[in-house]
Amino acid sequence: MDLTGRAALVTGAGGGIGRGIALALAEHGADIVIGDIRLKEAETVAAEVAAMGRRSTAVLLDVTDQQSIDNAVGSTIEHLGRIDILVNNAGVFAAPGWADRPRANADDWDWTHRVNLKGVAMMTDAVAPHMIERGDGKIVNIASTGGRQGNPVNPAYMASKAAVISLTQSSALELAPHNINVNAVCPGFVWTGMVESIEVHNSKTMPEMKGLSVREIYDKLVDRTIPLKRDQTPEDIGRLAAFLASDYARNITGQSINVCGGVRLN
Repeated sequence: MDLTGRAALVTGAGGGIGRGIALALAEHGADIVIGDIRLKEAETVAAEVAAMGRRSTAVLLDVTDQQSIDNAVGSTIEHLGRIDILVNNAGVFAAPGWADRPRANADDWDWTHRVNLKGVAMMTDAVAPHMIERGDGKIVNIASTGGRQGNPVNPAYMASKAAVISLTQSSALELAPHNINVNAVCPGFVWTGMVESIEVHNSKTMPEMKGLSVREIYDKLVDRTIPLKRDQTPEDIGRLAAFLASDYARNITGQSINVCGGVRLN
């Protein structure tokens, strides 16, 4: 699997799954622009990529802001000459303060859909013309197994990720005539800052978890939920994203693929 010379833009790549994706792409030869609303963290990951011998730079990127998106796309083309690969990874689980609320409120609905869904659509719309002009491109959206089946923990997040799966299919059909592949990865349990906040919420709402640390709650859920009895890592997600961004996946489009240890089988 060779991505040598390919130019990639990864959103939300300053940590967690985004960092894992960036490093996986770099491992297979891609040059990468690290986009994140947290510029300092993005610069740290860009330095890691550069240490692997790849061209890399960090850009401030807010996927809810059109000017920020346009600046990031322009910066990527300026530094790398083009965009061959777009990974729409930036996402949120809920609006600030969610962990202290018993259930999702209007702010959670607005924020998850603004970032998780509209952000993906806006990034795709900004990059697609450049790929269309060149007649080639790979777009990988990061959805979630939460988009496969509803969950009362935070319906707003689950709905936003289900919408990303649908958007992936629509974008794939729209861009197929231009030789652009659009697919999604659906991660399961991955220990990140986002998941840690979920376990903080679970510690307050699940009586059976009382007295356990957030990591102990997570490990317990992994053990009782995942058939393979292990969680997923950012690197696991990154390896599939790299595959979907490669020529090995040239005839795969419109698909949403689970990386979840067997929790979801569709």
